[in-house]
Amino acid sequence: MLETIRLRVFRGDASGGEEREYPVRTFPGMVVLDAIHQIQGEQDGTLACRWNCKAAKCGSCSAEINGHPALMCKSRVEQFYDAAGLIRVSPLKTFPLIKDLVTDVSWNYRKAQQIPPLTVAADAPRPFRMMQGDVDRIQEFRKCIECFLCQDICHVLRDHGRKDAYFGPRFMIKIASLDMHPMDDLERRPHLMRAAGVGYCNVNKCCQEVCPEHIHITDNGIIPLKERVADEFYDPIRGLLRMLGLGRSRRQPMPEEAFTAPPEPAAERKPSP
Repeated sequence: MLETIRLRVFRGDASGGEEREYPVRTFPGMVVLDAIHQIQGEQDGTLACRWNCKAAKCGSCSAEINGHPALMCKSRVEQFYDAAGLIRVSPLKTFPLIKDLVTDVSWNYRKAQQIPPLTVAADAPRPFRMMQGDVDRIQEFRKCIECFLCQDICHVLRDHGRKDAYFGPRFMIKIASLDMHPMDDLERRPHLMRAAGVGYCNVNKCCQEVCPEHIHITDNGIIPLKERVADEFYDPIRGLLRMLGLGRSRRQPMPEEAFTAPPEPAAERKPSP
């Protein structure tokens, strides 16, 4: 490992900014977040970044390292510096910039508000009993730490800016954890197709490649959801049965307000550079 490396960090806010370079002393086991802290403590205390646990469990220190979404607390410097000892650190591109490495991810919380919670039928037998296979299937999705790296790399949100049409990978697995729950009694598939926009995902698996919890977002979440939507709305046999008044869902209909997006803040910040 090099004794000294250089971090080129984006500095600025929504009005603009530029990269600034800082020399950093290394030590065994050093991660990028350590380097940011060293800069804050010894060179520039005004450098803003968000962090909390430094154990890859809170999801706060999300950033882009050499242009790739990653948790700074989980990224060893020796895996990222080039032959010249240089690492570039920038904020998440998909979300509006607040300052330096801090972005406004509140859009995600507004999307979460549009997803009704687990809804159990009033006449469901108590106590609840679930098969272990059902528990294992949804348990994987509940490992999400909401770092939003999957949202950042999703090309529908990042490159096409379609936050108006697609909830993103994070909320596909949230919906999957509810729709696949054996006690849930809400008919979520019309909402999944119309409001959440599952059809926008083209299953390139970039989201699950960046997930620090190694959740199989696409394989175990989005693809089964797409199959359920296709069965419900595009299967000709099911369509014929519905025309005959057969095969209708026995689940409760989704509340109409779930199909309406909450208003966005009047002064939406500009996207990150």
